[in-house]
Amino acid sequence: MNARHEMPEQDPETRRDNFDEVPLGYDEKTAMAEAARCLQCKNPVCVAACPVSVPIPQFIGHIKDGDFNAAARAVLSRNSLPAVCGRVCPQETQCEGACVLARKNCAVAIGALERFVADRLASGEGSAAPGIAPATGKKVAVIGSGPGSLTVAGDLIRRGHGVTVFEAFHQPGGVLVYGIPEFRLPEKVVESDLKMLTDMGVDIKCNVVVGKTLTIDQLLGQQGFDAVYIGAGAGLPLFLDIEGENLNGVYSANEYLTRSNLMKARLFPENATPVLRGRNVCVFGGGNVAMDALRTAIRMGAESATCVYRRGREEMPARQEEIRHAEEEGVKFLFLQAPARFIGDEKGRLCAVQLQEMRLGQPDQSGRRRPEPVPGAVTTLDCDMAVIAVGSGPNPVVGSATADLKVDSRGYIIADEHGRTSKEKVWAGGDIVTGAATVILAAGAGRKASDSMHEYLTSG
Repeated sequence: MNARHEMPEQDPETRRDNFDEVPLGYDEKTAMAEAARCLQCKNPVCVAACPVSVPIPQFIGHIKDGDFNAAARAVLSRNSLPAVCGRVCPQETQCEGACVLARKNCAVAIGALERFVADRLASGEGSAAPGIAPATGKKVAVIGSGPGSLTVAGDLIRRGHGVTVFEAFHQPGGVLVYGIPEFRLPEKVVESDLKMLTDMGVDIKCNVVVGKTLTIDQLLGQQGFDAVYIGAGAGLPLFLDIEGENLNGVYSANEYLTRSNLMKARLFPENATPVLRGRNVCVFGGGNVAMDALRTAIRMGAESATCVYRRGREEMPARQEEIRHAEEEGVKFLFLQAPARFIGDEKGRLCAVQLQEMRLGQPDQSGRRRPEPVPGAVTTLDCDMAVIAVGSGPNPVVGSATADLKVDSRGYIIADEHGRTSKEKVWAGGDIVTGAATVILAAGAGRKASDSMHEYLTSG
């Protein structure tokens, strides 16, 4: 079996100084050669491992034959966000992880091929407009414009229902635009997928905070919507609750990435939103968000960017590709260390962090060994900027404004396997239900909810 065709990338020394996308994509010849590696299994376990069940062998077979429009139609039949998912989905643990060839460490590059067909469409080189069913006269309100919400919008507009998306920010895309940096997911890619939806008839209204500007009861009442989907995400930052966390120079990852991505603080003063450009930056956490913050800090001119993680490398939840990219760009890693307190100068500015050495004990609920402090093992590390990337909680606005919408003890909306909530005519999915997860899992939740919503809208 031929070796996998790896995607070309920007050189690390070059990309440290720009926000351009790191992977450069396949050309047609390489895409066809990679597609030819697919075994076209009769029992495609890769499809079962995809949260939205993209018909993977079919679309790859079309690429192999050079029928790129047919490949795009196959992908779009199940995935409204192919250019996004081709870039940021953890394929190595989902479709590619299930690939038969993964046993030989050379799984078919499913994500890169999905990106290829989506990018070709976005460039205007092909056409794969999905069919739209006759109008049903039903209206659906979608709260939030992240991946789950956009999946619901795409599914229901194709089935003939009217769809209006309500976004709190001034720009649609949710976490895709405020949370993921340009070098990993260019804004133009999100815009391309959004345009595909608006071209089909989805109406997107920004600067609307459902729960404040409008309530769900108003949407279902005077606004005349027949059903509502809540995909408000988990954008509430979590903190460490340690001394010095309120010093100047300590950011939540949500604020740091929103400022640099959505608010374009990296272009300050051309753009009005500022953000601190730290010289010695520490980021606390080991997930993809932590990698995004570290790599952003490098591009913002940091002399050093250090990932401080309380477990070992093997326990890091970030994708291996993101860790590799961070290392190539000069990020340093401190494992088995946890912040004990932040230290400030006389002006209230962060200047150092005290670290507590950890060791791994018995496994916790995540299956990873629980970190425990080593008595007396404390050190101090100089840093003038810190980013806390230890997770996030549910957006509380919608739940607090909707009395008959049940939430759990942490504030996440309670929904069944079809996305149905305790409130009639209301569905929910993605991070607002499960907690912070991946783009494709949110899309998968949206797919299940849209199927249930369609059944309700057509049969009651």
